[in-house]
Amino acid sequence: METKDVLKKLREDNNMTQDQMAEKLLVTRQAISRWEVGDTLPNTETLKIISREFNVSINTILGSPRQLICQCCGMPLSEDSMISKEPDGSFNEDYCTWCYTDGDFVYQSKDALIDFLIGHMPNPENLSDSDRRIQYNGYLSELDHWK
Repeated sequence: METKDVLKKLREDNNMTQDQMAEKLLVTRQAISRWEVGDTLPNTETLKIISREFNVSINTILGSPRQLICQCCGMPLSEDSMISKEPDGSFNEDYCTWCYTDGDFVYQSKDALIDFLIGHMPNPENLSDSDRRIQYNGYLSELDHWK
């Protein structure tokens, strides 16, 4: 979905006119119209306001141009409900809601996360815990949070 379509859908899903959305976002109705026909895009600050006001990630507003991956555990963040939030309610697109919640990391060390994964992830290959630990460590070490 393109940005223009996402913005129009957000407005319509919230039963708002272009005038009402413009008032909520502190822009002109003409700006809303230009966004919805694809002539222009909201600026960075306005994207943040849209994200906050409509509880949708900036990545989603922009039509999901990149696949988000939690930089702590590596889980694909395919839905906004999976993306963590900061204490002010803004999305943090670097982490999932299970690794980072309200400004705090759940796992204080990579070993703590690996212990959780070993206890909760399927093991279809019947690897030993030590082999799984090596495998998880190698994968997690590639993520920004653990570099």
